[in-house]
Amino acid sequence: MEYNAKAIETKWQSFWEGNNAYEPKEDKNLPKKYILSMFPYPSGNIHMGHVRNYCISDAIARRFRRKGFNVLHPIGWDAFGMPAENAAIKHKTHPKDWTYSNIDNMRKQLYSLGFSFSKTRELATCDTLYSKWEQSLFIDMWERGLIYRKKGFLNWCPNDKTVLANEQVVEGRCWRCDAQVVQKEMYQYFIKITDYAQSLLEDLSLLEGKWPNAVLTMQKNWIGRSEGLSFKFLLERPLEVKGETLEAVEVFTTRPDTIFGVSYCALAPEHPLVMALIQQGLLKEEIQKQIQRMQNVSIKERSLQEKEGFALGINVIHPLSKEKIPLWVANFVLMGYGSGAVMGVPAHDERDFDFAKKYHLPLKEVIASEGNRQLPYCEAGKLINSQEYDGLDSKTAKQKIIDYFQRENLGLAVVNYKLRDWGVSRQRYWGTPIPLIHCKNCGIVPENKEKLPVKLPEDVVINGEGNPLEKHILWRKCICPKCGGEAQRESDTLDTFVESSWYFLRYTTPPKKREETILSLEDEKYWMGVDEYIGGIEHAILHLLYSRFFTKVLRDLGYTQQSEPFLHLLTQGMVIKEGAKMSKSKGNVVNPEEIVQEYGADTARLFILFAAPPTKELEWNDSALEGAFKFIKRLCARIEKAQKVNALPSIDSNALTKVEKFARKKVYEALKKSNEIFSYESGYAFNTLIAACMEALNALSEQDNPQIWSEGYFVLLNVLEPIIPHICWELSQQYFYLENFKELSIDEKALQDDVIIMAITINGKRRGELEVALDTPKEVIIDKAKALVAKWLVDKKILKEIVVPNKLVNLVVV
Repeated sequence: MEYNAKAIETKWQSFWEGNNAYEPKEDKNLPKKYILSMFPYPSGNIHMGHVRNYCISDAIARRFRRKGFNVLHPIGWDAFGMPAENAAIKHKTHPKDWTYSNIDNMRKQLYSLGFSFSKTRELATCDTLYSKWEQSLFIDMWERGLIYRKKGFLNWCPNDKTVLANEQVVEGRCWRCDAQVVQKEMYQYFIKITDYAQSLLEDLSLLEGKWPNAVLTMQKNWIGRSEGLSFKFLLERPLEVKGETLEAVEVFTTRPDTIFGVSYCALAPEHPLVMALIQQGLLKEEIQKQIQRMQNVSIKERSLQEKEGFALGINVIHPLSKEKIPLWVANFVLMGYGSGAVMGVPAHDERDFDFAKKYHLPLKEVIASEGNRQLPYCEAGKLINSQEYDGLDSKTAKQKIIDYFQRENLGLAVVNYKLRDWGVSRQRYWGTPIPLIHCKNCGIVPENKEKLPVKLPEDVVINGEGNPLEKHILWRKCICPKCGGEAQRESDTLDTFVESSWYFLRYTTPPKKREETILSLEDEKYWMGVDEYIGGIEHAILHLLYSRFFTKVLRDLGYTQQSEPFLHLLTQGMVIKEGAKMSKSKGNVVNPEEIVQEYGADTARLFILFAAPPTKELEWNDSALEGAFKFIKRLCARIEKAQKVNALPSIDSNALTKVEKFARKKVYEALKKSNEIFSYESGYAFNTLIAACMEALNALSEQDNPQIWSEGYFVLLNVLEPIIPHICWELSQQYFYLENFKELSIDEKALQDDVIIMAITINGKRRGELEVALDTPKEVIIDKAKALVAKWLVDKKILKEIVVPNKLVNLVVV
């Protein structure tokens, strides 16, 4: 049969759609599988990373459907975000039009690859119905105290008078106008993810063996639980600021055993004490300018800069030694972590050491280093120069010092987390409006749920200058739901990570229930958790951590019974070409649409799944793509040697030749491999399965028995269907009436060898091998072995003749 990819793929895609072949069933008595790949941002065109992601999930979904599972395999669109606004500015279009046009185009591209997504469960996060329920959830969290408002620093372009995302800041300048970006303090909304820090940390144990260890480690480090001492350094002289007295600087340390080694304290540039000194004009003008320069550098950029600081000219008092400790401001201290102040112990901390060496600050050694190692010595040890704590080991000293601080009301033993509350407000148009209202009488109040969704106005001008919502007077004007007075809508929109933190739950609600409820409890209970979640390792922390957090919040709000959303996580490797990740800037992008047009969808799928195991990087190879195409053409051509049957042929293996038996063995090895690789534990090694199928086709080609050909194709098309579905459906319909897509049993007899190869060793040293039938008597095996190695037995006396069944013959001689 000649291979016409376009005709075959068009035919079967129409058939599947017309028969609703890939919609989940309503029968909840069936065993279920929820297979999900991370949904894409609708940028306009799919790329090879998308193809790989969805080829993996599609093969898994197809396999489980054939095994009788009720499968949910949905697709959607992570559709809000900054790129749509950038496109609106560039192309003079509306973000909504640009986004939905891209969705239409990418949907067509994805379905051209034959992916078996549920069309009825599709959603876009910019749909007003999705926004309605997200806003409802926001209000629930606001009323529970899980969302709050406070001031924070943001990237600000003073020329365009607009907030910039980190990606819009290029070398400290605005991406549009090249103005110097500054840090501006503005009100923002935060989600209290820190309330769930311990739960998020503890429940990682539930995912061991189910998620990659690297991801679990990254999340553990990001949450960053630490135990230590929180205490205050009193200012040498209190500072009066606007009627308020500042008396102390609070710090946290995980190493109270090094407290006598403090030689300086460092504050974040935004620390209240630093801000007070600036406001009171108590700093030299040059130092004040340098600190303000620090403040105008984003946190991300500060982390990449060389350590820098300035002495503030004031001291604090050490709580134990009563020494004066100088106060500094330093760019490595972050206001968002802890109290925004650290105690500097340069003799026993590498960061503190680097800073102290640069500014010639003293090193106070208080932990004896083993073997007189150079400072900084950062390990535990015996305390020295620490008054009554000298001679104690670090562990004992830590506890005694903490006990003393608590007994004397000087400090507290506390647990801290690196995890910070999640800032979710964005000063942009294309996002979910925050459903809060500002009233002069009532303060900030949530919108009535009955009036949701709060929709985005479409009559906006997007030119990159400021927030269009803030400038839309008519849209902002509203009535306070509490007192009925005049009020204004919140003009910030939500971070797009919010949308992607619960979409997997929303998929479980069927279309007919989506208007009435955020989640159908009955359906959510049946489908959750996600059995296989597939996506890039780059989402290891933020998306996956936020999704875990949202699931726990939704559980506590009564919307789900799940504590963890994803039962298994598969992180697929990148697609690279010429040693680099594919990107337009590098000019190494391969267009999937062109591949489908030239070779067909099945060729693209076969290459993607054969080129590398799912979790490894995939190096693009044009000749390997051509090889995949040739294999499918051979598969089409050689089926003509098979007979049309509606069941597996009955074959007497005893009557077969050696090559016929070998062909059957290879066919059933492929079937066995198929049964083995479709599991999380196996890593879904599709490449090994495809290799087995290629070997089987080659083995079939070495014989001419039409029954063997028929059996071989009956099995191979079943095995390959999840990978190259179009051609498998076409050939199976023509030759087997699709009867071969049922569950097939392995003919164990076909896997058995009639002959075996046995090694021959003399005194344990390999000297040869022999081929014998499985049922050959031991005496005959020994005689044949001795004949084959006769030259090594000349003038030798055989002491022992050992036969290890089916493996080797060992002759012990002297």
